[in-house]
Amino acid sequence: MLDPSLIRPHFPALNQTHDGQPVVFFDNPGGTQCPQRVIDAVANYMMNDNANHGGAFTTSQRSDEMLHDAHQAMADMLGAASADEIVFGANMTTLTFSISRALGRELKPGDEIVITQLDHDANVSPWLLLAQDTGAVIRWVDIREEDVTLDMASFEAAITDRTKIVATGYASNAVGTINDVKTIVEMAHGVGALAYIDAVQYAPHGPIDVQGLGCDLLVCSAYKFFGPHVGVLYGKLDLLDKLSAYKVRPADDRPPYKFETGTLNHEGIAGTRAAVEYLGQISNFKSQVSRRERVLAGMTAIKEYEKILSAKLISGLQQISGLKIWGITNPAQLDRRVPTVSFTLEGHSPREIAEYLGQRGIFVWDGNYYALAVMERLGLEPKGGMLRVGPVHYNTTREIDRLLDELEALVKLG
Repeated sequence: MLDPSLIRPHFPALNQTHDGQPVVFFDNPGGTQCPQRVIDAVANYMMNDNANHGGAFTTSQRSDEMLHDAHQAMADMLGAASADEIVFGANMTTLTFSISRALGRELKPGDEIVITQLDHDANVSPWLLLAQDTGAVIRWVDIREEDVTLDMASFEAAITDRTKIVATGYASNAVGTINDVKTIVEMAHGVGALAYIDAVQYAPHGPIDVQGLGCDLLVCSAYKFFGPHVGVLYGKLDLLDKLSAYKVRPADDRPPYKFETGTLNHEGIAGTRAAVEYLGQISNFKSQVSRRERVLAGMTAIKEYEKILSAKLISGLQQISGLKIWGITNPAQLDRRVPTVSFTLEGHSPREIAEYLGQRGIFVWDGNYYALAVMERLGLEPKGGMLRVGPVHYNTTREIDRLLDELEALVKLG
């Protein structure tokens, strides 16, 4: 079992205090803290290897070697068949807009795009705008309000023989639900559609196998899995090769380079590679084991430990008067959620709760977190949304106890 006392020293940010109390980072769904090796990798690149691509000199050559291995590192993390299936970009949102434009060249009026009420708007608005530009039709998948999971009957009904793209999240950034992505991919492929998966919220919490899932495209963000602010896109090589990219003329016509037009965030990519290496060291595997195997072991350890955090957090919140958790709460179904837990509390707005906790050194998010569709569907927009608590593997059960104590104190204040 993962021991947080061995994990936490890797993260210098966890040493921060607020008014004399240790800071508790439960804002992780919005962005995680970085281990020292990531910080060192960014600094080392800037000090020693800072150069543009393709030069005939040492720093450029070292930089290009790093970029090549970073593509391979992400291929190892995601289970891709080739480093050429990995595209780096500014963030998931920018990459999704970029790839949606390329896919739009294949669409015609009347073609259908399936999106869900559970998704972050970065996996909604690009498709809404694409439909607006191409004449394609948007078909929405509904949610089950009682546990905020996708209504799979609604999903099945939304997919028709005119469906060309199915876009869904791996895990909800709002309520933590893990979707049955493999089944969704199979449903999409059953009518010849492409499956586009937003794995931003799942990537910090469990292993990913794009070949096992069979998805055509998958996106994630390094700053959600303990790295810098960098976006990552996986795409099947034949699909990336086929698609026409919007790029500058001198850029390489081969994937992934044709989708990486312009100069990349090299120092951020160096840090992303270091983040993957960090995930691979969690289980203390020997270096002879492949990076893919090390990362899988690390992510499996994270997933099992975080189930303990989820169980404690959910059971504790359920004891607080007037508090409603939105999402899966059944202890037997923790495999169907990540530890991101959101709630509303009678008599207190989410912003008020976030400010109260923030003043006590506990950092959480409030609002809609860009999951606009689900908040509208649940009637919580524009009413302030929810209060979101998002532990990760460097958090502890003692920190959860502290959160619960502060919430109980808030309720007593009235």
